[in-house]
Amino acid sequence: MLLRLLRLILAFTLIISASPSFEAMAQALGQGSAGLITDQQKVIQGLTAKIDDLEKKIQQDGEDDASLVDIRLQLEDLSRAALTSALAFRSRLTDINNRIEVLGPPPAAGQPQEPDIVTGERQALASEKAEINAVVASAQNLSIRISGLIDKIGNMRSELFRNLLTKRYVLSDVLSPQVFSDARDEYANLFRAVSSWLTFAFKFKFKAMLAATFMSLGLAAILFIGGRRLFGRIFEADPSVEDPTYLSRLSVAFWSTLLPTLAVGAFLASTVFLYNYNNVLRGDIGLFLNALAGVIAVVFCVNRLTNAALEPRQPNWRLIQVETGPARWLVRLTTAMAIVIGVHYFLAVVNDSMGSPLSLTVARSFVAAIIVGVILILMALLRPYKGSDGSWRPWPTWLRYTAIVLGLATIVAALFGYIGLAIFVSVQVVVTGTILVTAYIGFLSAREIGEEGGFAGTSIGRWLSANASYEDTALDQLGLVVSVAINLMIVLVFLPLILFMWGFQPGDIQAWAYKLATGITIGSVTISVTGILSGIVVFIIGYFLTRWFQGWLDGSVMARGKVDTGVRNSIRLAVGYAGVAVAGLVGISAAGIDLSNLALVAGALSLGIGFGLQNVVSNFVSGLILLAERPFKVGDWIVAGDTSGTVKKISVRATEIETFQRQSVILPNSNLINNAVGNWTHRNKLGRVEIKVGVAYGSDVKRVHAVLLEIARGHPLVLKNPEPFVLFTNFGAAALEFEIRVFLADVLNGAIVQNDIRFAVLDAFDAEHIEIPSTPRAEVKVKQTEAWPLDDDKIEVEFAEKEQAEAEAAAEKARLAKSGRKARKPDPG
Repeated sequence: MLLRLLRLILAFTLIISASPSFEAMAQALGQGSAGLITDQQKVIQGLTAKIDDLEKKIQQDGEDDASLVDIRLQLEDLSRAALTSALAFRSRLTDINNRIEVLGPPPAAGQPQEPDIVTGERQALASEKAEINAVVASAQNLSIRISGLIDKIGNMRSELFRNLLTKRYVLSDVLSPQVFSDARDEYANLFRAVSSWLTFAFKFKFKAMLAATFMSLGLAAILFIGGRRLFGRIFEADPSVEDPTYLSRLSVAFWSTLLPTLAVGAFLASTVFLYNYNNVLRGDIGLFLNALAGVIAVVFCVNRLTNAALEPRQPNWRLIQVETGPARWLVRLTTAMAIVIGVHYFLAVVNDSMGSPLSLTVARSFVAAIIVGVILILMALLRPYKGSDGSWRPWPTWLRYTAIVLGLATIVAALFGYIGLAIFVSVQVVVTGTILVTAYIGFLSAREIGEEGGFAGTSIGRWLSANASYEDTALDQLGLVVSVAINLMIVLVFLPLILFMWGFQPGDIQAWAYKLATGITIGSVTISVTGILSGIVVFIIGYFLTRWFQGWLDGSVMARGKVDTGVRNSIRLAVGYAGVAVAGLVGISAAGIDLSNLALVAGALSLGIGFGLQNVVSNFVSGLILLAERPFKVGDWIVAGDTSGTVKKISVRATEIETFQRQSVILPNSNLINNAVGNWTHRNKLGRVEIKVGVAYGSDVKRVHAVLLEIARGHPLVLKNPEPFVLFTNFGAAALEFEIRVFLADVLNGAIVQNDIRFAVLDAFDAEHIEIPSTPRAEVKVKQTEAWPLDDDKIEVEFAEKEQAEAEAAAEKARLAKSGRKARKPDPG
């Protein structure tokens, strides 16, 4: 009794002392939350100030598309920061809601009052929740404001693009004498700027310029010469080949354009970079040099592409089968068009840098648009084909009229004052056309490589076949991989270039790439390319680790431990299935897929299992039971129904059995679980075989017994223990029947032993004059029909019988027709 009283006092003391500790804990949590609220309020204030600055900048730089794109990227960063600030309270809000739910609602009127400590805690939690909600609401308002500014930037950029294409200029300003005076002054200013820079560079930075130039040349030479060494046959057209394949022509056109362009681009880019690194360039000259490098790269690429596709010097390597003369003119006209567009772009940079008057800019664009339009019309009017009668034939109708329409549209737009539209069309025809043609050639090359036998016909395929012993099937599979890689490379390289030409900025692509990597939300589903790729990589790594572990466990651990082959196979399969399952689960988790979302899929699968997948699941479970219980293993000789043979493989669905006729029989595992299965080699290979022998009545049966026993004991494969024995089994209808029973250490040798003993029995019975009777055969006599006399009576009788049969058939047919019934067909078989 005293002990119980002490326990009650101790419990009461603990309860009283615990109340202040709970209250102190609540206060501590409240103080921590207050600090977090204060920090996030400061963060939101800073974000608000930045947004205000960017909103002012939008108004100031509203005419600069690149600046608007940069502002949009900054706003997207601020939006993510606001979202992070709102999410900082997620765990605390969850704790508050859980605690309020535990406390329950306040007592209604007329009910007993709750303790003051509970009321105080509820009020404190509600106040803290209100403060947090206020901060979260501020972050959400910022996010909404940012979204509105991003939409505004998008509308402003669209308006800029429309103004560029639809703005009309007065041509009198373009053709006025003032334009020529402005152009002369512009040229003089450019000459002075370049001259002063050259004087400075050669006087103070000559060594740095020389070193940078040689380093850039070295890099270009490595790319160019290394490319020719590595891709020699697919880089240059071989004049000795009279009839190259279509794939060879495509490859030469694509790579002979891409590799030299990359080399020239690397030289120009590294030169500009090294000049900037060594402080050789000043601000305006750096802009001029960057623009000039871009112009040179574009003109070179256009020239290389047209030469590769038309091959004026080697008609047999020509992709477009035109005559040699028109091919040369097409190369010249295309290169001239690229030069015009390049010069226009370079002068635009010069004009922007030097603050040239608008009339000079309009005049430059007008002249470039007119020249490009005329070149397009000239190209359309060419007659590139020669008919069988020697007459020249024009381009296909659709292509000819498309070029004429584009050329006339450019000229007409320029003449009516829509200079922006005219120059935009001109630039797209040259640059976008070059990009699309190069990409199309690359796609065609990838398609040809991916065709059956396509990769084997390339120089790399022939080298692999000769040096790496690749078979045709492996080369075809490798060709598919190469085809996919080329297509992916083309998309990654050429798609951004096309987007740049159509008014998009690098910031646009950066924003799209970020959204694609972090996740695209469609409804309630978020698709993340990065997550999916991460999941695939994790699964592949897990899969190969599983295969490596299987091989190491089987070859190093179990093989050295002399583990039974069947046990090794079961363990290897179990480890493989478990490893692949774990790799799949980890890969799914790495891809960002919530495994709890698979509950619906699991429910659908269980419904399908209940109806259509019963046998599949039954075989799967039976396979797991076979691997666990091991009633037989790989290498065992089993008998399952009418099938008898050696177990070759046990999988989770079926078991492969190889009969002694070398036929592979695939048995579902459920058959082996539900039916009787005989296993000759279950625990060991010890087994008994029987040989039946019959002797004639009247033979000395004791002598026969002794002879047979001696033969059985004399065979080297017959065990001495258990010893062999001979049974006098039956008085047969035609013989006295004996049976030799012998035991073997390996029952798989039973056929050999039976064969040897039968031969020995024949030899011993022959020496002992013991007869083995045979069953008498019945004599069958063939009945001989009497030959019909060969005279006219035979012919007359056959003719009469034939006529009678035809008459009976006709009468039966008429009778059936009159009764309306059909003739009955004879029974099959």
